Amino acid sequence: MNVIRHLLKMALASAIMAVCGSSTTGSAATAFVIVGAGNTDTFTPAVTNIAVGDQVVWQWNYTSTFITHSTTSGTNGVPSGLWRSLTNAPPYSFTNTFNASGSYVYYCGIHFNLQHMTGAVVVASASLPPSVAITNPAPGAVFAAPATVTVQASASGNGGTVTNVQFLADAGVVANDTTAPYSAVTGSLVAGSHTLSAVASDNNGAKNTNSITIDVVAPVSVLLSAPQPVSPGQFRFSYTANAGLNYIVQSSSNLLSPDWTTLITNTATGSSIDFTDLNATLDNEYYRVGLLPNP
Repeated sequence: MNVIRHLLKMALASAIMAVCGSSTTGSAATAFVIVGAGNTDTFTPAVTNIAVGDQVVWQWNYTSTFITHSTTSGTNGVPSGLWRSLTNAPPYSFTNTFNASGSYVYYCGIHFNLQHMTGAVVVASASLPPSVAITNPAPGAVFAAPATVTVQASASGNGGTVTNVQFLADAGVVANDTTAPYSAVTGSLVAGSHTLSAVASDNNGAKNTNSITIDVVAPVSVLLSAPQPVSPGQFRFSYTANAGLNYIVQSSSNLLSPDWTTLITNTATGSSIDFTDLNATLDNEYYRVGLLPNP
């Protein structure tokens, strides 16, 4: 019973600290990051601001649907070696002390590639520039040409006040935004790889830049092929696509416009996609596949 009471006290203390956000012991402070809050693939907060000598405690959200996460220092899924953890056992937390100023980015090694689960710890110094991060689109996102892309960014001061966020597409300035939420809309981007950047400036004259790369592709013609019944009640065909673009599959029994039923929308994973209608009938059935607009 004493062991159980001790564990309950630890869990209660962790919950209290998580709600408060930080605690202070002597001259050093502790900041808390919730890992997987609400069973989402996120770090909360995404950006943690501390001072030199402070520590950060990553507290895993342990519930009956506990999902394993990690906190790994590094950029774009490449570990830097400063810290690395994988916590799926009590006390479901990991602590790291930061003894030098700077901006330390990290990610979940399990949920980076698809969910882009990332965070940052900003250790303030007198000359530390503002923090800035592009929040939309996701790195590596794919768009159909010509693409008009909405770019959004978060920015905060580290000892100063953010006065402007400048957005660029490749080397060209798209817009300047002086008030949060910061955003801009690009012009029509042609097929190819493009770099989107957000440059935050503060009232001390300091600047910081965050950049991501997106791909714009010329959409191929959607062609349906290889129709075949798979089994009673199932019908399969293939269609051409661009990996990363979004498509809609519909069916109709009479080709009349109002009678098209959406079967699925999905993001293509390759140049040829197999689709199986699991509820096909013996009656006449027509299928069509369309490219959805850019998000």
